[in-house]
Amino acid sequence: MKKIEAIEGVIGVIIGRSYGGKSLGKTSRTGAVKIQRKQSGGLKAVTQTAKGLQELFIRTEANAEDGVIEAIEQLH
Repeated sequence: MKKIEAIEGVIGVIIGRSYGGKSLGKTSRTGAVKIQRKQSGGLKAVTQTAKGLQELFIRTEANAEDGVIEAIEQLH
């Protein structure tokens, strides 16, 4: 989360619902972030945790979404 919040253009990260079950997202490594879609005010994403999936909303500055997506993809 701190790495995402440090990206230029990111205002903050809001943690959403958690989906339990070790079988969910088992092909991703723990901590991997996948952007699902652009939304008004930011990006919807999920991250893999040891216990399942965690929804995230990444609040971004106006018109910064594409740069933030690129930076998140390079974190992997």
